[in-house]
Order: sequence, then C-alpha cells, then structure tokens
Amino acid sequence: MINIEEEINEIVISGSSRRANNLFEEYHPVDIGQVIEDLDEDDLKDFINLLLFQNVALLLESSEDEVIVKITSFFTNGELIQIFTHMETSLVADLLGLLSTFRRKEILSTMKKSDSNVLKMILSFDEESAGGIMTTNFISLRETLTVEEAIAKIRTISPETEIIEEIFVTDNLHRLKGYVTIRDLLVSASKTQLIDIAEEIDFYVRGSDDQEEAANLFSKYELDVLPVVNANMAILGVITSEDIISVIDQEYSEDILQMHGVNADEEYDSSILQSFKSRVPWLVVNLATAFLASSVVKGFESTISQVVVLSAAMPVVTGMGGNAGSQTLSIILTSLARGEMSLKEDFKLIIKEIFLGLSEGAIIGIIAGAVFTIWHKNIYLGIILFLAMTLNMIIACSMGFFIPLFLDKLKVDPAVASSIFLTTFTDVCGFFIFLGLATMFLPLLL
Repeated sequence: MINIEEEINEIVISGSSRRANNLFEEYHPVDIGQVIEDLDEDDLKDFINLLLFQNVALLLESSEDEVIVKITSFFTNGELIQIFTHMETSLVADLLGLLSTFRRKEILSTMKKSDSNVLKMILSFDEESAGGIMTTNFISLRETLTVEEAIAKIRTISPETEIIEEIFVTDNLHRLKGYVTIRDLLVSASKTQLIDIAEEIDFYVRGSDDQEEAANLFSKYELDVLPVVNANMAILGVITSEDIISVIDQEYSEDILQMHGVNADEEYDSSILQSFKSRVPWLVVNLATAFLASSVVKGFESTISQVVVLSAAMPVVTGMGGNAGSQTLSIILTSLARGEMSLKEDFKLIIKEIFLGLSEGAIIGIIAGAVFTIWHKNIYLGIILFLAMTLNMIIACSMGFFIPLFLDKLKVDPAVASSIFLTTFTDVCGFFIFLGLATMFLPLLL
C-alpha cells in the first residue's frame, strides 16, 4: 500500500492538483505537514502551488515555524490575505509574527482596516501572554438587546463565529457584564433584556497575563471558554479549551527541559551549536557545585584513607538523599505551575516533609545499614550509615520543598534552578554528615 510520503512525491512529479487536494480528505494536515518538512525547497514550492488556498491554510496551521516561513515566501501579500480568510485570527497573528517586520507592515496596510486593527491588537501582546493566544472569533451583544433581537443577530453572525455556546454581554463601552447561553435565550421571554438573564463572569484574565495563568484556571475549574479583558474590563477575545491544550503541553515541556538544565527552545533536531550553547552553561554551574562537594570529601581525606569502605557507602547516602529530594521537588514544582502553592501560605507544610524525610530515611537507613553491616561485618558502620541516611533525607525533603518556593518568591524560575541547589545540598550535607559521623566513631571502625 502506498504511503503518504510516496504519494506526495508522485504528486510533485505528476503535478496533479486534484490528487494534491484530495490528500486532505485522506490524511490529517499535521501528518501532511510532517512529510513536507523533508521536501527540498523546489519540490515544496511545486506541491504548495497545487493546493487550494483553504488547504494551504490548513498546512500553515499545522506546520513548524521554519516550514511556515518557506510556504509564505511562495505567495504574494494579496494571496496571503486570501489564505488568511480561511484561518482563525489568533493563528494569523502567530503567522505574521514569524514574518519580517517590513512584510508584516505591508500585509497589515493592505488588509481591511477592521481586520488589520484586530491583528495589530493581538500582535501587541507577548506571544506567551493570554492576549497572544486568544481568538477574537466570539459573539458579544449589548446588554440592552432583547432576547428576540439577540437571537436574530446570532443567526446572522454565527456562521462565521467559532464560539456560540456562550454569548458575552457588554455595556455600551464594550465592558464585560456577564454571559448568556443559547439555552438561556431559548427559554426566556422574547422581550426580556439580556442584562436581566445574564450570569456573572466568575473567571477572566487580562490580555497581559501569562498564558500559564489561563492554563491554571482551565485546569482547576474545568472551563470551556475564558474571556480576555483589558484594564477597563472591555472584552478583547476569548481562550478556548482547545487553545489551552497546546499551552499546557508547551509549559510542561519547558519545565521538564529546564529541570534538567536544557534551554526550553532546544529541539531534538537542533544544530550542534544550538545544543552546545544551551547545555554547557548549566554543566559549568553543576561542575562548580561538584567542586564544592568534593572539597567536603577532601576535608575528611585522613578518615577515608584509614577506612576505605567509607568511599563505597558515600554515594549511597548522597544518591538516596537526591532521589528523596527530587520526589518532593517534582510535587512542589507541579503545584507551583498550577498556582496552588505559595511560600507565605504553605510554609507550615514543611513539617510534613520533615516527617517524611525522617520516616523514609529511617526505613532506607535500616536496610542500607543492615547490608553494610553484613557485608563488612561492622555494626558501627551500619549505625553511622543509618544516622547519615536519616539526617540527609530530612534535609533533602525539606530542601525539595523549600528551594522552589523560595526561588518563586524571588521571581526566579524554580524549574530552572531548583535541581542544581537541591543536588548541592544533598551532596554537601550527605558527605559532611556521613564522614563527620565516621570521624567521630573512627576508633570503632578500625
């Protein structure tokens, strides 16, 4: 059976416009977009020129930025404006943000003034803000309209509108006063004014708010639509649950990468230079913290030289402490990302982490101590390992809780720096506690 790659190659060779456009009935635009990434520029141009504008729009909505820039270069400004009529306004704004400033200004100056003004408004927001991801494809109606007038108006404008489940109610200054649903309109008397049946808006975001705040509201309250307003409460647009899925995925991916010292912009196919520049700075920071831990070990050089088995037990203490701290760190970072925690309100929960560190450290310490006691036939080594493991796990769980909250309070991204500080604490404290106890009980170990 012929696959999509072979089919696209055959279409390019044959130049069949019908087959090219039929692809969009057989395959999802995302799958087509992934295949055309590997076409050389001439073949890509030949394929794109075979497509109807509505299918070009689907590809522009589904492709990576580099491919989008190439595709737009194949069209005049007038052709792009025609393609934009098949796309959501928010996606058009994202696309324009990828173009050169000169071409973007040219396109905006050529468009209808009403469309141009909306796009300029969206482009004025940061791409990772609520305003940057909102859509303006929604219905808002004046509060003085009657139900009968509202239904008539909805019939006229709904075919071109994405959101019709919730109709937003505004005053004469476009300020948000509430919302009504289609059901509300159908069950209300025809002469009733919208303001009399409008329900209060419980949740909204400012256009300048971070997209993560919007994502948190969707996750916490299971919203379908979230209005975006300006400082005067005038509605600018809406964010839908579909819009927010990609935001949640993006934020999650960024946090995972940053926790491991990788720039959020790095991709699996980034160039060697990009990957090198992204990773090396954090490796240098890690090296500095490793030197700090190694200086602690050096301070107990004479103890280790007399009881060599200590060198085999040290990684156990620090490794288990790091694992326990990472467990706590993951929970706290997730809660911070959802907006569920703060240092001021939740500091008292540190008691829970201390107790967890104590209980986990005791259990793991007993097991590790017993193994080393049997292995090296010295119960005192087992006792020292038990005490060091317990104390270091208390520190690890406490620091896994405290460090991200403290960094968040200082407006430093906790996902980026927390793991480095946590590793430093668990290594330095683990080595110091274990080797310090070993030095104190040295005569019993010899």
